[in-house]
Amino acid sequence: MNDEKALEIVNKIFQSVFHSDNTNSLDTLLEKFAFDIKLPKLVHDSTTNEATWADAINSGKFITNRNMEKKEKMEGWMLPKREIHDLQELISIWNTINFTTTERVYDSINILKSDTIYRCENIYRSTDCRDSKNLIYCDSCGDSEFLLASQRSGTCNFSIRCDDSKDCNNSYNVICSNKISNSLFIQDCFDLYECMFCSHISSKRFCIANMQFEKQEYYEIKNKIIEWILNS
Repeated sequence: MNDEKALEIVNKIFQSVFHSDNTNSLDTLLEKFAFDIKLPKLVHDSTTNEATWADAINSGKFITNRNMEKKEKMEGWMLPKREIHDLQELISIWNTINFTTTERVYDSINILKSDTIYRCENIYRSTDCRDSKNLIYCDSCGDSEFLLASQRSGTCNFSIRCDDSKDCNNSYNVICSNKISNSLFIQDCFDLYECMFCSHISSKRFCIANMQFEKQEYYEIKNKIIEWILNS
């Protein structure tokens, strides 16, 4: 995984959602779409000073998962027993071995700038994701593919900004919804296809702001909304 591969993935997502190529840099995508997503932050390994990425940053002392395992194999983490005279001395000893492990990646391939990733492939700057492929700027997503700037969602594909949702496809800005396809700006809905700006409805097609439209007029409006999203 590298920046170029990440942009290739984003372009495929844009084609599915907006039927348009992505013209944004990764930094612009972060600012425009993932501004409120909890993502790993840049820190430095306290033992080597190399750059690394961490989900939890409160400790201030870090070690990459790779370097932690390397030390375990070479010399181990156990210390010789010594007499402890007070609590301050105990804490001082603990500080010599107490590092927050970063870039925790398990049974995964092609992962970059991410932490706590399980059984995934092609993941960029994401955290707490599992059993997924091609995620960019995501938090707590699982069983999904081709997601950008999404969080706490599962079994979603080719979508942008899916929050707390399930079974969403080719959609943008979906919140707390299930079974949403080819839709934009949806909240608390179920079983929608080609709908926009809808809330609290189910089993509808070609609705805008909870109003029923004809197919042709719906697409005319949708094209204008997509143009607004891409140019805003």
